[in-house]
Amino acid sequence: MTHSSTPEAPPTQEVVRGRVRPERRRRGDVIAVAVIAVVVLVGAVVLWRTSPVVATTDSTAATPIAAPPRAGDVPAGFAEAWRAASGATPAPVVSGPAVVTADGSTVIGRDAVSGAERWRYSRDIPLCTVGSGFPSADNGAGRLLALYQGPTGWCSELTALRPDTGARAASSNPDVHPGTRLIADGTFVAATGSDYLEVWRSDLVRTLEYGAVPTPVQVGVQPRTGCTYGSTALMQSRLGLIERCPGETTDRLTVVTPDGSGGAEKPQVEFSVPLPPSALPSAGATVVALSADRVAVALPAPARLMILDRTGRQIGLISLDVPDADLARSVAVAPTSTDGNRVYWWTGSATVALDAADLAPVWTAPGTLGPAVAYGTGLLAPVPGGLVELDPRRGTVLRTIPLPGAGGTAPVRLAVQGDILLAQRGSEVVAYRPS
Repeated sequence: MTHSSTPEAPPTQEVVRGRVRPERRRRGDVIAVAVIAVVVLVGAVVLWRTSPVVATTDSTAATPIAAPPRAGDVPAGFAEAWRAASGATPAPVVSGPAVVTADGSTVIGRDAVSGAERWRYSRDIPLCTVGSGFPSADNGAGRLLALYQGPTGWCSELTALRPDTGARAASSNPDVHPGTRLIADGTFVAATGSDYLEVWRSDLVRTLEYGAVPTPVQVGVQPRTGCTYGSTALMQSRLGLIERCPGETTDRLTVVTPDGSGGAEKPQVEFSVPLPPSALPSAGATVVALSADRVAVALPAPARLMILDRTGRQIGLISLDVPDADLARSVAVAPTSTDGNRVYWWTGSATVALDAADLAPVWTAPGTLGPAVAYGTGLLAPVPGGLVELDPRRGTVLRTIPLPGAGGTAPVRLAVQGDILLAQRGSEVVAYRPS
């Protein structure tokens, strides 16, 4: 008997000696390669869009900026040399040999004598603030730190620039809120905040996270939760801050080691102590200065300076000859300057000189508009209409020096670059040369 057979359905792919025909293989490979290419392209675009070089204007100096000559004796007068907008700085920024101004989204390194632009760094995102730090980097050139606002609204795009050329040296992604201030002590830089702060070392590695850590890796390592911060200071590789914590009726002073010895997320607290109550419930304490083994805190109503040792024990409580209104509110960063021997603190109406070692008040100069600064062999403080030269030992006025355009009673912050005197009033920096 003969059986008829039904032909088998054709295979889904043609096979030649057990292999897919080349044309079929190539079609599948092309599709796979195309998919991979799209994925790589999308990843590259995302990386490019989130990198610090996107939409960046980076014009460096052909030759490093030269520092002006050192200041000698205080001159008989000063003449205006130049002025520039600098709304992103609270005080004149002297970094390496340059004077740096920052406004809008642009940071400019200037020749101190002429004000001429020597380098520029600009991005298409808002600039939070700038600061100067790490003076020993690059053989003394130091670092200029430009902090920009990231896509989340936080200040999360940080770039370190060489101040003598504007060349980029490093970058990182911190997590601080707008309104932050960059404060430095020569070894570290801290970014302040109302409930969270960070500290960085010279390669921009984070050495300390304190407070409400945005993305904690470890849980339960912060010493207190739910606190807000009224004032912060960084000096002598020690960080001091005023905390206001739930369930506590007074401010708290905490001093932390910022070097990251216990890990960035696990703060190494030297001490944390409650401060005396104020007669004004809404008033707060202010950390003024730290030395190697002392901390000075201003207390309001009545105006006093409390000095504590390295264990948090009070060793001095000194009345201040300033109006109570000067200390009626805590400030995020106390306006200070130092010449190594003294710390000059502006209370709001007077300059108080503190001994840099024991932080005891030495003298008070009333009627100033900002802290005094050392200029050559002298000491200058801003006053309505110009400057006063002060006796560094007693704080008495030696003479008054008019300054062009120095009217009004608004706060003034001074800085010195060589023999050039810099004054910031509001959002403008004015440079003066000896005349």
